[in-house]
Amino acid sequence: MRASLLFAALAPAVSIASTCEPSFFAPYLTSNVSIVYARTFTSTETFEGPMGNYTGLPEYCALYVNVSSSTTSAYEFGLWLPTRTWNKRYMAYGNGGFTGQVAFADMAPGLNYGFAVVSTNTGHNSSVQEAGDAGWALNNPETRTDWGWRALHGSVALGRVLTEAFYDNNIEYSYYAGCSTGGRQGLKEVQMFPDDFDGVLAGACAWWTSHQQNWDLKVALDNLPNNASHHVTAELMDVLATEVLRQCDVQDGVKDNIIMDGYACQFRLEALLCSSPRTNTSTCFSADQLDTIHRGSEAQVSLMIITDDDSVDEPSGIAYARDFVYNDASWPAEHLDYATIQLSEYLDPGNATADTYDLRPFYQRGGKLIHYHGFADGEIPTGSSIYYYKQVEKTMIPLGYDLDDFYRFFLIPGMQHCSGSVHGAPWYIGSANQPSALTGSNIWGVPGFRDTKHDAIMALMAWVENGTAPAELIATKYIDDTPALGVQAQRRTCPYPQRAAYVGGNWNQTSSFKCE
Repeated sequence: MRASLLFAALAPAVSIASTCEPSFFAPYLTSNVSIVYARTFTSTETFEGPMGNYTGLPEYCALYVNVSSSTTSAYEFGLWLPTRTWNKRYMAYGNGGFTGQVAFADMAPGLNYGFAVVSTNTGHNSSVQEAGDAGWALNNPETRTDWGWRALHGSVALGRVLTEAFYDNNIEYSYYAGCSTGGRQGLKEVQMFPDDFDGVLAGACAWWTSHQQNWDLKVALDNLPNNASHHVTAELMDVLATEVLRQCDVQDGVKDNIIMDGYACQFRLEALLCSSPRTNTSTCFSADQLDTIHRGSEAQVSLMIITDDDSVDEPSGIAYARDFVYNDASWPAEHLDYATIQLSEYLDPGNATADTYDLRPFYQRGGKLIHYHGFADGEIPTGSSIYYYKQVEKTMIPLGYDLDDFYRFFLIPGMQHCSGSVHGAPWYIGSANQPSALTGSNIWGVPGFRDTKHDAIMALMAWVENGTAPAELIATKYIDDTPALGVQAQRRTCPYPQRAAYVGGNWNQTSSFKCE
């Protein structure tokens, strides 16, 4: 993308910080809305957030807004408005897990692009450490609805009104970026409110709420109790991961510690079977332990290693059935059965599941969707994104639509959940949740590579505004995940069902792979 596209029509030419006060915004509020604060932050001032502090940003007007969504619920949102460098674009950022927290860590990088940025707390306040806790949902159906869709849509709608009032100018383009729950939120917006955004960037989408949350619990239960013959320890998970890499790495044509396509690997789990009862069981698996692995991926089971008292309160699997579905704080995890899945689907608490596959309204309004998922994601199964894409294919292709016209899906080899990677695989594309995973101050975009091939947000903008569809996304791995230390490796990723095939040369170079 040319710099002129990203930074064109910067407005206003002079600071309008003096209007950043509650009284200015009051005429645009309904009776159920209040301004918690509205104040200007200069580039030398520090915004102290609940999970981090942000400084060195372009001057902006910071608003925090409370909205009563029903007689028993309310949500909040943050809105940051550049006072000198607005690019006439609006960007909303999503959330993670069950966490109730405005995504200030994404809003700060978004401000550097020139966006007016908005994010919601989804209807409750909690911390990242409480991402698996859904106690707030117990017997609170209205708050579940806020989390499911209402808080984001309402924040985006009101934030748009306040943005245009502040600048006395129209927003030219609206965008969204989110990962995990944020990915689900993005798909939900595409499905329920196709006019909200011109472009959506959705990663590792936790879209199948009624199944995914219960699956997390099932995987945990399958590995209990800790003293059972089928229990797999954390140490054995490392053994399994080493064997997966040994068998699968070379099958893509280059030994580089990166598995390009996990589904293409002909993996033989039985290679880890203990040869006799006298074998050192710290380096091999019993038949019962292999059965446990067969019921879940190695990364997922690894995340489900349970505490010494066989508790399943963490990770988040039990919270959904307990607090969303049954409304019973004492519901025992061992009661999970197929009836729980059926009830979850029937109730779909909060209308959170994003399982609409007919995306014609979004397509017809000109919307563009970039969807991505890490191949080494141990929290949201990579296959769930592949399944969603295929369901959209089966729905829309028979109706005469070409998904490439508006929907591109990228699988990123070695990438974990939303950020980070295994074995040094390139993973960074500048999306939501990613700048805060790097080491350094005031990181935004893809340092050193702020262009449409490396930066997924800029790729989305180019598609929406210029009609240039992303034919590839180049993922970056910085040395020690620190941009200041330079680039360790980069790799081409391709829109599904294409894959990046090795054609020879230095595997750290993008020219060594081509999409086919």
